[in-house]
Amino acid sequence: MDPRTRSHDDYTVGWICALPVETTAAKLMLDDIHPPLPRLPKDQNTYIFGSIGQHNVVIASLPTGAYGNTSAATVGIQLLSSFHAIRFGLMVGIGGGVPSSNADIRLGDIVVSQPMGTSGGVIQLDLGKALSGGQFKRTGILNQLPTVLRVALTTLRAHHLMRGSWIVESVSDMQAKLAPHKASKFTRPTQEDYLFQAEYEHVASDTCTNCDRSKLVPRPPREDQGPEIHYGLIGSANQIVKDGRRRDQLARDLGIYCIEMEAAGLMDEFPCLVIRGICDYADSHKNKEWQGYAAAVAAAYAKELLLVVAVDQINSTTTARDTLADNADTSFGTVIHKYTIHTIGRQSV
Repeated sequence: MDPRTRSHDDYTVGWICALPVETTAAKLMLDDIHPPLPRLPKDQNTYIFGSIGQHNVVIASLPTGAYGNTSAATVGIQLLSSFHAIRFGLMVGIGGGVPSSNADIRLGDIVVSQPMGTSGGVIQLDLGKALSGGQFKRTGILNQLPTVLRVALTTLRAHHLMRGSWIVESVSDMQAKLAPHKASKFTRPTQEDYLFQAEYEHVASDTCTNCDRSKLVPRPPREDQGPEIHYGLIGSANQIVKDGRRRDQLARDLGIYCIEMEAAGLMDEFPCLVIRGICDYADSHKNKEWQGYAAAVAAAYAKELLLVVAVDQINSTTTARDTLADNADTSFGTVIHKYTIHTIGRQSV
């Protein structure tokens, strides 16, 4: 397409990030970067334009210092107001892993929201509505993924079973676009991947150097250092969970694989798939060491997913705006669970 004729209506995929490191990783995954388009009135978002394969992609970022479901919802609403041809969204970035007997989730792995039953793959953890008896209410049903994404997930999973993923190669390609000192931000850390017992609290330090190794959870070593990809439910809240006991309780009660902050705000405003690179274990031992690599592998998965989506599938998919209009009268149920969540703001992580 002649870039002189490209308009807002030529963009069919919306990619949303919350943190600068996530936005950088997303931009580096683009095959081509397009010139900016004029920002429409009342749209406060900042955009990056480009393409992956044959798909035109617009990347939107949350404002600096803005976190949580409400901020993500605002970005999604404004994006769809400006780009009427968007078919679906990708919420791509980092998250806290929730390892359990059902999922051997480790740092640098990827968790992809998996639609299950009536759930679109994301469970909203409503922290603001405490009920009697120490109970908390969470929203039970959020918008489903569009069929084009469900088909793409099935196709990509089949490819991975046959030939493995290209995630490590894609991360290497993105690093090659950067100066060495900047590329190191997205390199797999040499820091050990420690998972401590849920009740063992972090010893005050920037790292876990002083933490008691006898409190580690025994796990067999992996032969392959590349990321494992897990498909399951993602828990979304307005604040980060930073308590191993609560994390494990969420795993038992809800069966989630990952905890993050923005996705639930998007799901009712913007049909999207959530892709999270695991940078910590949602406990007191969290630090920023794995954030760059986690953002990179999540972005690499998103790129690989888009490359299995055919253009004719995109063109035959209802726009996100029309899908949401059709679902406007849907009534969402609620489910009650007994748990207390100890949290801390994302900016403090």
